[in-house]
Amino acid sequence: MIKIYKYGEVKNEEIFARDNIASGVEDVVADIIENVKKNGDAALFEYCERFDKVTLSSLEVTEAEIDEAFAAVEPKFIEIIKEAADNIRAFHSRQVRNSFIINEKNGVVTGQKVMPIERVGLYVPGGTAAYPSTVLMDSVPAKIAGCSQIVMVTPPSKDGKVNPVILAAAKIAGVDRIFKVGGAQAVAALAYGTKSVPKVDKIVGPGNAFVAEAKKQVFGKVSIDMIAGPSEILVVADKNSNASHVAADLLSQAEHDKMASAVLVTDSYAFAEAVSAELERQIPLLPRAEIARTSIDNNGKIIVAEDDLMLAIDIANEIAPEHLELCVDNPFDYLDRVKHAGSIFMGRNCPEALGDYFAGPNHTLPTSGTARFSSPLGVEDFVKTSQFTYYTKDALREVAEKVAYFAEKEGLGAHARSALIRTEDVE
Repeated sequence: MIKIYKYGEVKNEEIFARDNIASGVEDVVADIIENVKKNGDAALFEYCERFDKVTLSSLEVTEAEIDEAFAAVEPKFIEIIKEAADNIRAFHSRQVRNSFIINEKNGVVTGQKVMPIERVGLYVPGGTAAYPSTVLMDSVPAKIAGCSQIVMVTPPSKDGKVNPVILAAAKIAGVDRIFKVGGAQAVAALAYGTKSVPKVDKIVGPGNAFVAEAKKQVFGKVSIDMIAGPSEILVVADKNSNASHVAADLLSQAEHDKMASAVLVTDSYAFAEAVSAELERQIPLLPRAEIARTSIDNNGKIIVAEDDLMLAIDIANEIAPEHLELCVDNPFDYLDRVKHAGSIFMGRNCPEALGDYFAGPNHTLPTSGTARFSSPLGVEDFVKTSQFTYYTKDALREVAEKVAYFAEKEGLGAHARSALIRTEDVE
């Protein structure tokens, strides 16, 4: 049963369970990465047999397999995936950054080029559930950014195939190449390249503790989006909210995995008890009841900040949750007060699931309090910039002594000389 606390009975930093890191992961992942670096495809085939219990003849998904999978998915779901992709595309197209040039002084031009990252790797989890939504959320922004190649990796099933809905989503989103490999070994393959799997410049996408640790270890060799922790939701709900709706929203995250955290902050103890009762009623009805049960019992909490919704939002800011729901009337009245959250769901008719699948904003979000300083995945994650500077000879003459003076103050005489020597040229 979920635990109910009055505000102050548990420290804010302890409200979300953020220390459930599996032991021994670091060394195991380091060994996997080293094996892939040394043995390439052979290591990948070996890990497929060991972890996925399947013997593959090749790693790359063929066009025929993609077409077969697409035909196997019910047409209604195909249409929903397409509509969701359109919504994601419409939202993320507003994030496009433009290059600029500044030419406001005679003989001086400066500027910045915004360029797509050439090749990105997309990790799509397998295991306990298939997530075509992750394919859309991570590849559509990359396409908008103009990345020349999107390489997807995902674990195969025991029949040696990839879940058809994953392949259908990949086809709709425009993924270029797909490989049947998962876990830390997939991250290593993307980071270092093998005979089959091309080396990429950036790796994005969520995964389990081994995937997260692998991304951490290869960072620097390639870029990554973030180190994602277990799923989190914090619901701020007043006493006028619907207890069954709020309980359902908490369970929408609790069913992800046993380490997920679902927290309610409310202004009413009576409402807290009503939500607790609803959780007990709804959990046995879920297909993933065991996972949700463990998550709620171990990590779920209800915090009662009686008669003080502003305090509830201050608590949310302190926690900086991945998902924040404002289940209140007039939610836009509170929006400016929210300072730290990955994605904010406004009002009583906006379950977090809208963001997971359909609304358009991204669902790859900062977890573990990192929303204090980082952002949801977006188009800007798939571009990089170069800046440029141009001076005419006359323009340099005007500032060369200032540049040299600055350089000398830092004790860098060669810097100073490189500016001054150009003013000594005699035409």
